Amino acid sequence: MLGRNLISLLGVFSLSLCLIGTPASAQSTGPQKGDVIRGAEAYEALCTGCHEIDANKVGPLHRGLIGRRVGSAEGFKYSDALASSKLVWDAALLDAWLTDPEKAIKGQRMNVRINKPETRANLIAYLSTQKAKS
Repeated sequence: MLGRNLISLLGVFSLSLCLIGTPASAQSTGPQKGDVIRGAEAYEALCTGCHEIDANKVGPLHRGLIGRRVGSAEGFKYSDALASSKLVWDAALLDAWLTDPEKAIKGQRMNVRINKPETRANLIAYLSTQKAKS
């Protein structure tokens, strides 16, 4: 009886150590840290068909995206869903958007997904450096 209790106690202790030892990155559900240089390369390859940093094209300009209210780039005609949104772009929202725009904000018009978490992280790192002009 004592042997079984000791084995059970050791099992609980081992499980506790495993959970405590799990790195924060494995516990987190937000975007991972990205590489700005790779993000610039990914932006050029994946985004510039519709977007530019400093000008509206098929999609809105991206300068100052992080920290800007969704659907508020001056001079761009947004879907009603984005124009009426009260959300503000941050890394977590942008990660969700790039993963699945329609799931992130229903009624939007961008139907491009970035499946690789590393590519999304790199794009977010790059876009985070493109501050709004003062």
